[in-house]
Amino acid sequence: MPRPRVRLGELSIGFVHPLAEALQALGHDPQPLLLRYGLDAKRLAEPGARLSIPRYMHLGHAAIALSGEPALGLHMARVSRLAQAGLAGITAAQAPTLGEAARTLLRFEPLYAANYRGHSSFHEDSQGAWLRFYSISPYNAYNRFVVDSVLGGWLAQLSGLSDQPIQAERLEIEFEAPAYAQQYQSLCSGTVQFGTPLNQLRLGQATLALANPQHCPGTWQHLVQLCETELAQRTRVRSLGERITHLLGPLLNGGREPDLEEVAQHLQLPTWTLRRKLAEEGTRFRNLLNDTRRDLAETYIRDTELAFGEIAYLLGFASAEAFQRAFKRWTGLTPGEYRRNQRQAL
Repeated sequence: MPRPRVRLGELSIGFVHPLAEALQALGHDPQPLLLRYGLDAKRLAEPGARLSIPRYMHLGHAAIALSGEPALGLHMARVSRLAQAGLAGITAAQAPTLGEAARTLLRFEPLYAANYRGHSSFHEDSQGAWLRFYSISPYNAYNRFVVDSVLGGWLAQLSGLSDQPIQAERLEIEFEAPAYAQQYQSLCSGTVQFGTPLNQLRLGQATLALANPQHCPGTWQHLVQLCETELAQRTRVRSLGERITHLLGPLLNGGREPDLEEVAQHLQLPTWTLRRKLAEEGTRFRNLLNDTRRDLAETYIRDTELAFGEIAYLLGFASAEAFQRAFKRWTGLTPGEYRRNQRQAL
C-alpha cells in the first residue's frame, strides 16, 4: 500500500474574498494580483475549491507588497463573513447563541481549512471561553497576516450575528509586537499581549450567551447533521500508519522529535501494541517519522521561502546541520541544491 503523502495544508478559496475586499478598500485593484495566482471569477466560484497554504501565504505577501500595508490581515478581518467558511460558516450562522456559533465554527474547521501544524480549538470555563488558533511559528512576512486575519475575523463574524461590535476581553498574540501593534486595540476591551505562548482571544460569558436573532432550530439541526457527515468523510483514515502520519505534524517542533512512547500515549495504545500493529501493516514508527519529515522538508523547501534553520526547527531537528545531513541522505542533494533545482524547473 502506498504511503500517504504529507502536505502543509489547504483552505477554502472563500478566504481569498476578504483579501480582495481589503485591497479594494485600501484603493488597489485586486484583480491583476488574483489573476497572477490563477484566481479568476470561475475559480473563485468553484464549489469546494481549495488553495494550498503556501500559495495563500505567497498571495498574502504579494498583497502586502502591493498595498504597502503590513497590517493587511487586520483589514481582512474587518470584512470577514461566516459564509466565507462554507458549510461550517453557514451552520455557525444558525447557532442559537454566539458561544455556540464560535464553538461550531472551530469544531468544524476541517471542512474549510487544514494545516498539518494543528487545528483551532474552543476552551470554555465558568467565566467565558478562549478561542485558540494554533501556532504557525516561526513568524515572518509571509504568515503574520494569517494570525491577524483569523483572530480578528472571528470577532467580525460574531459581530455580524449579534448586530453589535464584539470585542475580546483579552487578546494574546504569539509573535512579538509589530510596528502596527496599536491597531489591535480596537479588537480588545482589555489587554493585548504579544510574545505569548499561544494565539488566542477571550470572550466572557455575557458575550457567549448573546442570542442569535437569525437562529432557526430545525435549520440549525439539519446543518449540524450535514457538517457531521462531511467531517466524518473528510477525516476518515484507513490505517494506523495514516493516523500516525496525521498526528506527527503537530508533534514535530522546537528541536525535538516525538518518540514511539509519546505517539502511543496520544493514540491511547500500549507501546508494544502500537509496534505490533505497525509491523502487521509492514512498517515501523521510525520509517513513518522519516517519511513524514522528508515529505514536509521537500514541501517547505519547494513551496516556501523559509530558511533551512527554520525548516529544521519545524521538523524537530536539534540543529540545521542535522537537518541538512538527513536531507542529503534522503535525496542525495543538499537543501540548497534541491531548492535551486525546483526553482529552475518552474
